[in-house]
Amino acid sequence: MINLTPPKFWYKKSIVSYTLLPFSFIYRGIIRLRKFYYQIFPGKKFPVPIIIVGNITVGGTGKTPLVIYLAELLKNKGYNPGIISRGYGGKNKNHPLLVTPESRVEEVGDEALLIARRTQCPIVIGPKKIAAARVLLANGNCNIVISDDGLQHYALSRDIEIAVVDVNLGFGNEFCLPAGPLREPVSRLQQVDFIVKNYNMHFSDDECGMILKPIGFYNLKNPAVIKTINEFNCLGFSRQTIHAVAGIGNPQRFFSTLRQLGLLNVIEHPFPDHYSFRAHDLLFGGEIVIMTEKDAVKCDTIASENCWYLKIEAKLSDKFTTRVLDRLHKHA
Repeated sequence: MINLTPPKFWYKKSIVSYTLLPFSFIYRGIIRLRKFYYQIFPGKKFPVPIIIVGNITVGGTGKTPLVIYLAELLKNKGYNPGIISRGYGGKNKNHPLLVTPESRVEEVGDEALLIARRTQCPIVIGPKKIAAARVLLANGNCNIVISDDGLQHYALSRDIEIAVVDVNLGFGNEFCLPAGPLREPVSRLQQVDFIVKNYNMHFSDDECGMILKPIGFYNLKNPAVIKTINEFNCLGFSRQTIHAVAGIGNPQRFFSTLRQLGLLNVIEHPFPDHYSFRAHDLLFGGEIVIMTEKDAVKCDTIASENCWYLKIEAKLSDKFTTRVLDRLHKHA
């Protein structure tokens, strides 16, 4: 198995990180020039509010669950949200592209398809977010747009910026690429409207905190077969060998979650983010396979009866929800 963990020097100051530091200075210089350019020539302004959900680090921090949470929250409050996304993992080159729950994952990518299925909101993918937003507003009957990622995409004007931070991973050695994991310096967080801290299990309600709450296990072959966490353990699955499969930005968080749920014998199988699974990747002698929901949208046609996915939902502090809605009311 290929070692898929981020470079160790990203999380400590070492000879390697200091050697790469001059390249980080070049990278930061380019970032500054781009920001300066868009301060003089502001990005495209749209007639509806734009919410950016992004991060300043490489890898998974929990953006997609937060996007789903925001879309469902806004729908419940009477908005008609639409979503734009890069469409990572999708091979379709005809962008911008409208995504539906029936789209092929090979065409649109795993994250976009998962968002479309969970939210039932119109979603458009493409590397150019302004073009994606134009198509979304022309075809989606939306009065608010959520951008999945795009904190560094300054060409797109925004009304609310939300940065997601993984509390466990933090900012590493606090160096920018390639010497560290940062897309932008930590000081960038002083400019965003909300910093959402992604915790493992609990957060203090006086913070803009988020946890990813496990809901239950869903069978890939028979989607109607659903087991709660307790049912799954009571049936004896917790004592069996579990092959945990994850092709996400931070697979260790998923593996740790399974163990926290009481699964005792978890064998880890990390894959690259947005990995295109094949049938042989899920063959473990008939033993139980558990994966993330993002991976499941790529595996429903190749899975067997022993394949399950863990469904999660983002849970946000009441303070965050209230503040976001208040900010939107001010923009109305």
